[in-house]
Amino acid sequence: MGALAGRGIARPLGLDWPIVQAPMAGGITTPALVASACEAGALGSLGAAVLSPLRIREEVAAIRALTARPFAVNLFVLDEPDTFARTGEADAIARLAAWRARYGLPPQSPPARVCESSAAQIDAVVEAAPAVASFHFGIPSAARLDALRRAGCRIVGSATNVAEARAWVDAGVDAIVAQGAEAGGHRGTFVGGFDEGAIGTMALVPRLVDAVDVPVIAAGGIMDGRGIAAALALGAAGVQLGTAFLACDESGAHPKWKAALAEADARGTRLTRVFSGRHARGLVNGFMEAMRADEAAVPVYPVQNALTGDLRAAATKAGDVEGMSLWAGQGAAMARAMPVRELVGRLVAETDAALAAARGAA
Repeated sequence: MGALAGRGIARPLGLDWPIVQAPMAGGITTPALVASACEAGALGSLGAAVLSPLRIREEVAAIRALTARPFAVNLFVLDEPDTFARTGEADAIARLAAWRARYGLPPQSPPARVCESSAAQIDAVVEAAPAVASFHFGIPSAARLDALRRAGCRIVGSATNVAEARAWVDAGVDAIVAQGAEAGGHRGTFVGGFDEGAIGTMALVPRLVDAVDVPVIAAGGIMDGRGIAAALALGAAGVQLGTAFLACDESGAHPKWKAALAEADARGTRLTRVFSGRHARGLVNGFMEAMRADEAAVPVYPVQNALTGDLRAAATKAGDVEGMSLWAGQGAAMARAMPVRELVGRLVAETDAALAAARGAA
């Protein structure tokens, strides 16, 4: 079956290949996308960070109706909704007024609730009992991690620096996703500041491999078999790809978002806080540029995320890429539009070829 079959995390997780389809919140990781990745031998991941507990149960049921293979459910680890400071909210609402008018939205009032209850979401995942529960932005309480383990879940945590990886090991994690700075979407940094977590994948992976005794999954900028082979050469036990799956037929991304990936070299990508209040990488567009001068002043995540929620939804409905949060990694221009099964097949073949070429050159 080739050099990639059963390697690294594949065998213990019941996969054919050590490939994880990254969780992408906001409706991108549809049940069809997750199940197709699973059926192709990878680990499909549901991005459940903004879903209610009821929706988590519904999405998991939809995935299970399509596949019997292992999959992951991913959550952000946040404080409870009523604990977030609403500092700067009024000014943020004023800054967004012109963009709301652009889409015919009414004047904005402060949202009553800025996010789902993280505790209730985790309880829903315990009930759903997927093969893997993965986390971003922090580490859940020991009690909830224990509940997930009792439900049969393996625990995977995201780390952007060595301190975070060691904190996850202390919590009893089964594997760590090393999120390089090239990655699309939200940065997962939770120990230290932004700079401590802005480490490229090629530098981060070997540092974590050397620092911890659990499998490390490389993420960030990996788009094809060459990238997978490079990550394995650095000691990674697997890889996680998000942007590579974004253009797939089963992805929930808007068609114009998918088309914009082909413009990535012209648009560029940038880390920004203007959409959500937390650094996230996406294709540069009109909203990013218009709000850039006020980036430092926007409220924290998830307050800013809640304030821009219906604006982003309206932009998506209108098919206006200048108002969407076009999350994508630095390799976005290499995204390929095709069914998930075909993409996974190509990734496997490309990796085997790259590994064979490396052996031949040695």
